[in-house]
Amino acid sequence: MTASDYRESLRAYAPRVFVNGRAVESVADEPLLAPGINAVGITYDLAHQSDHELLMTARQGTSDKTVNRMVHIDETSTDLLYKLEAVRLVCKLSGCAQRYLSHDALNAIFQATKRTDDAHGTDYHQRFLAYLHDIQDRDLTLGVAMTDAKGDRSKRPGAQANPDVYVHITERRPDGIIIRGTKAIVTGAPYMHEFLVMPCRTHTKEDAPFALCCAVPVDAPGVTIIARPAGRPGEAAAKFSAKYGQSTGVVVFEDVFVPHERVFLAGEYEKGGFLTTSYATHHRHSCIGARAGFGDLLMGAGALMVEANGLDPDRHGHIREAMVELITITESFFACGVAASVYCAKDPAGSVMPDPVFSNIGKLLLATKIYDMHRIAHYVSGGLIVALPGPDEDHNPETRASLSAVLAGRPDIPAESRLEVSRLIEDLTASYQGGWYSVISLHGGGSPEAMKREIWRNYPIMEKAELVESLLDRGLLNENQRVSKQPGRCCVTGCEVPAIETTSAGAKAFPPAAE
Repeated sequence: MTASDYRESLRAYAPRVFVNGRAVESVADEPLLAPGINAVGITYDLAHQSDHELLMTARQGTSDKTVNRMVHIDETSTDLLYKLEAVRLVCKLSGCAQRYLSHDALNAIFQATKRTDDAHGTDYHQRFLAYLHDIQDRDLTLGVAMTDAKGDRSKRPGAQANPDVYVHITERRPDGIIIRGTKAIVTGAPYMHEFLVMPCRTHTKEDAPFALCCAVPVDAPGVTIIARPAGRPGEAAAKFSAKYGQSTGVVVFEDVFVPHERVFLAGEYEKGGFLTTSYATHHRHSCIGARAGFGDLLMGAGALMVEANGLDPDRHGHIREAMVELITITESFFACGVAASVYCAKDPAGSVMPDPVFSNIGKLLLATKIYDMHRIAHYVSGGLIVALPGPDEDHNPETRASLSAVLAGRPDIPAESRLEVSRLIEDLTASYQGGWYSVISLHGGGSPEAMKREIWRNYPIMEKAELVESLLDRGLLNENQRVSKQPGRCCVTGCEVPAIETTSAGAKAFPPAAE
């Protein structure tokens, strides 16, 4: 599809959607959702441009068809590199194009269904392949319904007072299942074609009904979407987010029927954890590309603002230093994404998984450095970005001339250009939208604690310890087993502390040192 085709395709659905307390009659025609639809549309149009075809399309090995990169199953390290670059491309144009979440979920389910079948003799993988090829042929965009409302965080899903804070199976029928519950944070929820319902945590045997993965059309009976506007539609000062933005929604499932062919996990609780962590790795890898695209926006806007202010980074060292810091932050976490692609691992399902350590380090860096990125943009731009009068004054005949005369910077750059880039930086970093970019960078794909756990779980720290021990020639038995690390334990038997002798004068004396 093209962006226009995508927008029109939404008319074939009639989801129950509420935005700002009002029912939405037509998602495709709703002004409050237009920036989100525009952002997703970029992923469609770029696939038709010859300059970007290599990044934005791929051959699907299981069908031998060319598909959009955003719904492709990665088969090689090159696929991962191209996906990373594709996400960076679409996000530097749109801020956040959202559709890469479809890719991340599809890749995780592809892996998890194969493992579940191998362990339980189920046919989930074949069901999923049929579904995958169908949505690839129709070029759909899928919303990831993963983060449950969760309720009391100290209790597991099966121990909640209200079970509907997690999506779960309530009934099994010969032709499918019935599900209930709430997903609290669903990116782009109103203008998706379908939802991929996925578990958001590991489960125990008692939580088996909550170990669930399935595909549900956005307008399936019993589905309600309560969403916020996408971006800042209709605001004159929103130079960027009036055109491109992202809606998020709470999605409530009330006794929704899902036929068996759309069910990819139904109670196999020990595999739900793998599905969750697999998605997290794919998604954090993609997030690296997304925030690198946002970094491109900040670097470009910062450079224009420095120029409009009449400063030269070659002569003004503090400005150069700040811009280099912004470059270093952005390209450092992007380099982690490149490393995760290069050091990928082949999965038993036939796809590839980005290296989890580099994926999580990159995501942890961007999650915590996003605030530094904003700070640097503020530093190189100056306070004007939040002190400008509203854009209506740009067209007020009583004030326009005087503002243009005093708010200009370099004489060869019109004041209007300086004011425009000032408002762009405000929109990206100091507005409601700017705060939103910070929060999705910090918590999107999991909190920093989740990344730290995955880094520690996957990093071969004992290999480093054994390396140093071998260099020091201590701590390893002949059979290559580790020994206790008690203080003073430098050999198998341990050290004997020599006795202290006392002379007749009461002074302490030590035996001579051993040769």
